[in-house]
Amino acid sequence: MPRNLKQLSVNKIFDGQQIQYGHQSDVLDCEMQFSIFLPVEAETKPVPVLYWLSGLTCNDLNFVTKAGAQQYAAEFGVAIVCPDTSPRGENIPDDPEGGWDFGLGAGFYLNATEKPWAKNYRMYDYVVEELPEVVHANFALDSERQSIFGHSMGGHGALTIGLKNPQTYRSVSAFSPIVAPTKCPWGKKAFGNYLGKGKKAWKQYDACELLKKSKEHVPILIDQGEADDFLEEQLLTENIIKAAEKSKYPMQVRFQPGYDHSYFFIASFVRDHIEFHSQFLL
Repeated sequence: MPRNLKQLSVNKIFDGQQIQYGHQSDVLDCEMQFSIFLPVEAETKPVPVLYWLSGLTCNDLNFVTKAGAQQYAAEFGVAIVCPDTSPRGENIPDDPEGGWDFGLGAGFYLNATEKPWAKNYRMYDYVVEELPEVVHANFALDSERQSIFGHSMGGHGALTIGLKNPQTYRSVSAFSPIVAPTKCPWGKKAFGNYLGKGKKAWKQYDACELLKKSKEHVPILIDQGEADDFLEEQLLTENIIKAAEKSKYPMQVRFQPGYDHSYFFIASFVRDHIEFHSQFLL
């Protein structure tokens, strides 16, 4: 049994293992869960690792059970680590209005600075620092070969984390990402609560703003469904296309006709994303 981890479930799949663990997070000051797929190669040598960040209302199991990614992770011999989307527990503050787009399940992969959120909502540090330390201490993962991807709020997280840490992640990809949270209702609500009214602080977690000062070009792939109900108001994909052009940042942005915001969309193109990352990991 890996140290300091509690195994919650394990299933064999495509000759690898899909495992869920619980652990105490010092960064978030609560019990957390994460899921990890380990390809069969991890039994004999360190393997590359992909971090997947899920979207609003999700947890560590949505991608695991709906995306069908294990088949392709096994094909390319890469591990996938899926954290939860926020701190959890009875003492963790939630949206006082009971909304689903803020609080529990909606950590936005940032470090909150405002009360009462600042104590627990430090998902940026959890994803970038603490969780990698936990998994690299317990599993055969190659810390020099890692990339990050995600969906919606998690796509926002993958983009901002990848852009802020170009030495850590070899590539970044996203499905239906929130690319300009400083300009959409979801982002304004979350950032206003987590980070306060000073909008200057918001820019450090906005992919379009980060592109303006990015000096290193990490490979980026974005897929966006054209039938996505959130495209026009929340996702604002055209903003990142314009920001990339203005910053001369090369990235591939694909619009997929007929696809919506669901995991049906993710399952349709997840092999493309794992293959994309494998170019830089293997």
